[in-house]
Amino acid sequence: MKKVLIHFLILLILPTVVRSQGINDNIEKGQSNTGFGSGEVYSPFKKAAKDSTQQMLNVPKEIHQWHISELLGEVIPINADTLQYQFQNWHGTDGMNGEYNYLGNMGAPRETRIFFNREALPKFDFLKPYDYFITPTDKFFFTDTKSPYTNLSYHSSGDKITGDDRFRAYFATNAGKKFGAGFLFDYLYGRGRYDNQSTAYTDFSLYSYYRSDKYNFYMLASRYHMKHTENGGIIDDTYITNPEKTESGSKNFGTNDIPVNLQKTWNRNEVYSAFFTHNYNIGFYREVPVESDSLTDASNNPAEGSDSIATTKNTQANKSDELTANDTLSTQNSEYKKEFVPVTRFTHTFKINSDERSFINYQQPKNFYADTFLKYDSLDKTRNLNIKNTLAISLLEGFNKWAVAGITAYATYDYNRYTLPDTLPTGPIETLARVSEYTLNVGGILQREKGKLLNYKLRGEASIAGEDIGAFLMEGDARLKFKLWKDDAYFNAKAFIKNSNPSFYYRHYHSEHYWWDKNLDKEFRSRVEASVDIERWGTKLSAGVETVKNYTYLANKSVPNAAGDGYLNRITVAQESENIQVFSATLQQKLKAGVFHLDTEVTYQNTSNKEVLPLPELNAYANFYVKFKIANVLNTELGADARYFTSYYAPDYSPALGQFYQQNPGDKIEIGNYPIVNIYANFLLKETRFYAMYHHINEGTGNRQYFLAPHYPISPKAIWIGLSWNFYN
Repeated sequence: MKKVLIHFLILLILPTVVRSQGINDNIEKGQSNTGFGSGEVYSPFKKAAKDSTQQMLNVPKEIHQWHISELLGEVIPINADTLQYQFQNWHGTDGMNGEYNYLGNMGAPRETRIFFNREALPKFDFLKPYDYFITPTDKFFFTDTKSPYTNLSYHSSGDKITGDDRFRAYFATNAGKKFGAGFLFDYLYGRGRYDNQSTAYTDFSLYSYYRSDKYNFYMLASRYHMKHTENGGIIDDTYITNPEKTESGSKNFGTNDIPVNLQKTWNRNEVYSAFFTHNYNIGFYREVPVESDSLTDASNNPAEGSDSIATTKNTQANKSDELTANDTLSTQNSEYKKEFVPVTRFTHTFKINSDERSFINYQQPKNFYADTFLKYDSLDKTRNLNIKNTLAISLLEGFNKWAVAGITAYATYDYNRYTLPDTLPTGPIETLARVSEYTLNVGGILQREKGKLLNYKLRGEASIAGEDIGAFLMEGDARLKFKLWKDDAYFNAKAFIKNSNPSFYYRHYHSEHYWWDKNLDKEFRSRVEASVDIERWGTKLSAGVETVKNYTYLANKSVPNAAGDGYLNRITVAQESENIQVFSATLQQKLKAGVFHLDTEVTYQNTSNKEVLPLPELNAYANFYVKFKIANVLNTELGADARYFTSYYAPDYSPALGQFYQQNPGDKIEIGNYPIVNIYANFLLKETRFYAMYHHINEGTGNRQYFLAPHYPISPKAIWIGLSWNFYN
């Protein structure tokens, strides 16, 4: 960890030294008409005249961030990632509100207990349990900044033997008003409180973009390396629930002394990803009137310096006879600026992923697996190469008063090549099988985004050729703003119907201990859900129902051990032909009385088939805290939060597959009915967020059932500290 930090500090310091030697002469006044602000922006392509007054300039601290949709490269504006609230939970593998089951160590495989929050499996199924660390393309932060922006964050707990560390560095800069670039470096090392449980992950991502009236592109390239040590869970849960009855006969043993099922066993995932989307707009320019105050308005931004912005605004408002910073002609009574109005957009999106998963098992456990198919090698491996191209043409919303919605037509070609172990039919000789599949999809979108009261999006897609022919998707969502008494309220509705082919690895999988080739029916799903959001009340209520036919899942087919002392593990894929219905309702409520705050979230779920699709009936989160300022500068939150769910037969975890699956019907156990409580102090001082948290303070109380997956206890009580620091230079 120290070596990583030293190398990274060198990378951060070196550009600063170089800039101090030669960049002071390369600063130009940025004058943006794009809606992303103006100010002092470094550009390596234009050299401004030397001016001694530049030494007195204040560094602008304004950033704007957005996501890019993976399908059509649409820009989705978001708030900058600088919030203090719940910062102490950011590193938690169980999620911000504790809704995930996981294996107990930071970064270990996880799965959400909230069924409606489970997203579709990626092409490479093995990456799904690692969504804590992997950032999907449409969740990555692109940044526009007036001055080079750096964020460093560090989270740590424990010592050098059992402690956990996570370090992240994010950098963004602009070269002029239109071009920006940056990178994300993310390093996680969870040593683990229990034996053979460590996680070691690294991510390095580069991004860039170019934004203009007519042509735009966005690029993101990432490389992930993830290695997770597998212990197969503890041998006896009594070591946690009732340690006095174990062989040691007392509590005087460490968590890493508890025996586990596996030794010298790892899962390793390597991911290389490149995403590129670009579009060209055809349209026209028009002059539009602008109110004088809007010429100097800055976008909402939580960074320091808002007072100086307001002062500048008032000063310029008194100089209406002068040219503004946006080069807009201005008089006392009229002001105009040129605005580009796009009418038609042509879009091309390209993505390539190379994914590889290895299961490394150097020490075969006795009486653990029912089958061993690859007897000559302790390593089994599978790969996937995915190449996707999408072409789209859009008639955009708002270019005249009749264009109240945008219309898009698109086509996607999706190619996959899979590599997995195989054996020759003439004997037990091991080889590699390569299977290629493709799918051609066509679709259309009708959407309205600029309505004052009602906005909506409707999408339809069908597979017309290839492996998934016959699959289709129809989905829609709508948002209606209305008045509830005197308060603004929002009604949201979502629905979808989809008929999809199970993923390749559900249909074909060959490995050391599991082997299947299945002819599966398409999985049919339909869902309807709605919510009401009243911001001033701090209330959001949502409810929905989903029906699934041919639900596809990993079934446990373990068989009794011949010695009669347990079961031998075996997994296969199964489909439930009968309909499964899931009802879900969630209430989010925020209450405030002076400095006292209570935020709660409660989800109720009911599944019609608890054997195939087990879910907890109740999942709850509560956060009670006091919020105030110290010396009028230090924003402080002192509080405690708790997460809880009712008992249920939660999915088990398979080390050899790296996936969650159905529990063995012969020896099922329930987990849950145990609150996990943390207390914390969370602070914000100018550009710096930091916290101290006592995790799992209630360890040893109640029924001691602190498992978030069968036979995988979570970490015992521990102190966490964290820091996030923003730099503008």
